[in-house]
Amino acid sequence: MMNRLPKYYWLVIPVLFAIFSSFHQKKIFNQNISASVKIIFINNIKENKIVLNDSTYTNPFGEKYIITKLRYYVSNVELQRADNFFKEKNSYHLIDESKTESQTINLMIPEGKYTQLQFLLGVDSLHNVSGAQTDGLDPTKDMFWTWNSGYVMAKMEGNSPDSKLVNNKFEYHIGGFSGQYNVLKKVQFNFPLTTAIFKAGKTYTFVIDADINTWWQNLHDIKISEHPSITSPGINAKNLSDNYANMFHIEKVITE
Repeated sequence: MMNRLPKYYWLVIPVLFAIFSSFHQKKIFNQNISASVKIIFINNIKENKIVLNDSTYTNPFGEKYIITKLRYYVSNVELQRADNFFKEKNSYHLIDESKTESQTINLMIPEGKYTQLQFLLGVDSLHNVSGAQTDGLDPTKDMFWTWNSGYVMAKMEGNSPDSKLVNNKFEYHIGGFSGQYNVLKKVQFNFPLTTAIFKAGKTYTFVIDADINTWWQNLHDIKISEHPSITSPGINAKNLSDNYANMFHIEKVITE
């Protein structure tokens, strides 16, 4: 014999359907008021994307070199508006040339007119003294000094015939988050008027070129023959960070 459903069963179904529909529509609505932003970092030398372990490059002093490792932290990503700003939560990204997926930052931001993109090149002082952490700040990523309790903000390693180190190696592990040798740098880009308005449902891709040759010469001359190894906080690390802080520029903006 078939069991009979409670008499109020047919009244409950429409109510549940209405609740589900309302939730689903709200979710879609919330998604539609946001714009998608992609920030892609392209590490290059003389407008050519670098290739690890293979290509030979020449710095401004005529020194030949091969890059075997290139990493740097991009954190505290913000987009500024005239009346407000968007700040990414838990914003710590390790840009690693050996991992293509690490070179893209994906954001969902409220629609509106934005005037500036900015980020910190490195890891802020608070997170340098917060002990072991996870995700992009995981010490196993080989960007944390256990002996100095702080992060390596940027790292480049390679080989050059001008280096006097064993196997002609050069190594730059740049860190230091306080005092006169603080290497933290704020990078800012002002938006041209044509790209200032971010509309809901659209995707905006910012392609940012990073000119690696600026590491050697921008504000300070740093030759491989004279400084093949900079691996602790100090004046040389500070000078190198002054140089590479200027390696970025927005190559293009793509709207989809």
